[in-house]
Amino acid sequence: MSTATQAPAVANAPERSARPAYKVTPVRVLRSEWSKFWSLRSTWITLGLALLFVVAFGLITSARYKVEIDAGTQGGHLADFDAVGLSLFGINFAQLALGVLGVLVTAGEYSTGLIRSTLTAVPLRLPVLWSKAAVFGLPALVVGTVGAFATFAISIPLINGTPVALSLSSPGVVRSLLGAGLYLALVGVIGVALGAWLRSAAAGIAMLVGVLLLVPGLVALLPSSLDDNISPYLPSNAGESMYALSQTAPELSPTAGLVVLLGWTALALAGAAYRLMRSDA
Repeated sequence: MSTATQAPAVANAPERSARPAYKVTPVRVLRSEWSKFWSLRSTWITLGLALLFVVAFGLITSARYKVEIDAGTQGGHLADFDAVGLSLFGINFAQLALGVLGVLVTAGEYSTGLIRSTLTAVPLRLPVLWSKAAVFGLPALVVGTVGAFATFAISIPLINGTPVALSLSSPGVVRSLLGAGLYLALVGVIGVALGAWLRSAAAGIAMLVGVLLLVPGLVALLPSSLDDNISPYLPSNAGESMYALSQTAPELSPTAGLVVLLGWTALALAGAAYRLMRSDA
C-alpha cells in the first residue's frame, strides 16, 4: 500500500519587525557632532596647543618682567602691564589656534564632502550649525578658563615682590580670568561661523586672521578721532576689554566689551545660517 506523501504546509514566516524610525532631535544632532568633533586627532592637538600657548607665554612673560625688575629697568617694555596682563599674554596666540580649529570644524566637512551626508540626515540644517557652535564653544571655554587660572596661579610666585604683584582675591582678577576664557570661546564660535559661511578653510582662516590682527592695525593708522571711535568696537579690542584688569578711555567696560563681542558672534552666525539655508552644500 503506497502512501501519498504530502509536502507539509510551510508556515508563514513571522514578519520581521519593522526597524524603528529615529526622529531627528536637537539632542541627537548634538551627540552626533560631539562624536565627530572628538574623533579627530587634530582636535586634541589644537586644543592642547591653545592651552600650551596660554600657559607658556604667560609664564615666560611674567618671568621676563621679574628679570627686568631685578635688573632695575622698571619692567622694561613690559612696564605698562599688570599681573593679569602678564599672565594672559598668551591669549593673543591661543585665539588663533582656537579660531582656526573653529573654521576647520565646519569648512573641513565641505572640503571632504561629508557635509552632504550630514545635511541629508538633518534636513532642517540649522540644528547642525547650532550644534557645531556649541560642541566647539564649550571645550574652548574650558581650555581658555583653565589655562587663564592655571597661568595666573603659577605666575604669582614669579612676580612676588614686584610693583604689580596681585593675588587671586585681588579686586577684578577673577572677573578678568573668566573673561579671558569666554573671549577664547567666542572667538572659536566665530571661527565655526566663518567656516560655514565661506565653506573654505583657506578663506575662513584668512578672514579670521584679518579681523583679529590686520584690521586693528589698519584702523590704528587712521586719525586719532576716527581710531578712538572705531577701534574699541572691533572684535579683538572688545574682547580684550573683557579680560583687562582696568580700562582707560576710549576702551570699553568689560560688560560693554562682552555685549559688542556677542553682537559680532551673532552676526557671524546669522550670516552662516543664511547661507546654509539658501544654498546647496
